[in-house]
Amino acid sequence: MKLIPTLESRPNYIQSIVALFSFLIALAITSPAWSQANDIPTDPDIISSGENLFRQNCAACHRVDQNLIGPALQNVYDRRDMAWIMAFVKNSQKVIASGDEYAVSLYDEYNKTVMTSFDFTDDEILSIVAYVKDQTDNPPQAAVAADGTGQTQEQGVPAKYLNIIFIGLVTTLVLLLIVLVMIVSVLQKYLGQKADLESDDREIVEQRFDLMALLQNKAFLGMIAFVITAFAFKGIIDQLYNIGVQQGYAPKQPIAFSHKVHAGQFEIDCNYCHTGVTKSKNANIPSPNICMNCHSGITKGTNTGTTEIEKIYSAIDNNKPIEWIRVHNLPDLAYFNHSQHVVVGKVECKTCHGPIEEMDVVEQYSKLTMGWCIECHRTTDVKTRDNAYYDELVKLHDKVNSEPMKVEDIGGLECAKCHY
Repeated sequence: MKLIPTLESRPNYIQSIVALFSFLIALAITSPAWSQANDIPTDPDIISSGENLFRQNCAACHRVDQNLIGPALQNVYDRRDMAWIMAFVKNSQKVIASGDEYAVSLYDEYNKTVMTSFDFTDDEILSIVAYVKDQTDNPPQAAVAADGTGQTQEQGVPAKYLNIIFIGLVTTLVLLLIVLVMIVSVLQKYLGQKADLESDDREIVEQRFDLMALLQNKAFLGMIAFVITAFAFKGIIDQLYNIGVQQGYAPKQPIAFSHKVHAGQFEIDCNYCHTGVTKSKNANIPSPNICMNCHSGITKGTNTGTTEIEKIYSAIDNNKPIEWIRVHNLPDLAYFNHSQHVVVGKVECKTCHGPIEEMDVVEQYSKLTMGWCIECHRTTDVKTRDNAYYDELVKLHDKVNSEPMKVEDIGGLECAKCHY
């Protein structure tokens, strides 16, 4: 007699439940999507690295949560295994040419747009997928104001109210002046009615304002001449300081390219188009083939701004470069290196170029004068974290100064740094 009943001796419904759970557990464990999602890194440093790669290379055509030039990438690790994803990123055309049904359907669905092949390592692609998974699992939330309205509250005094405040102050001063004049007038009448005033005092009380006498007064004329000369001299000095300063310069370009649309609305990373910013002195102006990475998927004659887009096709068809007008110019006597500031200094583009993502027409946002650069070097902390080059300098600096190490502390104000 068996003390422990076997599975066969149990009621049929129990057997069915056990079998069902066994199947679901086996399916979950063996499912590529399940195991793959759990194998994707969650380390913040890897996700951060993936975010940088995504913004520099992928954001021009993809979003995590919505379709753009290419499909939305959320849950891509559930739709395809990592081997497929890596092969497609490295050479999408090879995967399509192999007859892969999913790849061919994507190619047809998105207007036969050719995806750029990327020379990424497997770890780099995995970091991008880690960033996509992080954004899928933790979608960014819109900032909510303290009042719960969901509207962003402005900090400080809005610019539109500054003129109102100034006019209010001037009006207040004028009213005070009128009140003082009225008080003086009342006092003069009151004192003038007194019979016991001495002759000298009565002469002062009864004196009247004489405009002609004032205009003939040498001291008054000298003061007016001094004020006019001072204002004129200050105006001349200000103009001399502004020679060569082109702040606000916004030339009309041969193609009406809108950074507000590309960098703002579509969030294309600056580095995607200005490829030289991380590896050379100049940020470089994008060539038409960079434009065509996206616009090759936009049919001529079917898009808003067709006339301007046609100019890109015309430049390519005629093998003629687009004659963009340079906006930011430094004198030949000054040396500036973009890669040094962007890669080593980790300076954000908008620090110098302003809110580019809000500009339909790009303008020179900053003064770009020597004084402007020096002030930045005096106030900017050196980014020493994870950079062994600065380890010894930080030790020496911390021995004599408790403040963070500034650019000026490592020779940022030496003339030969920028003039040689």
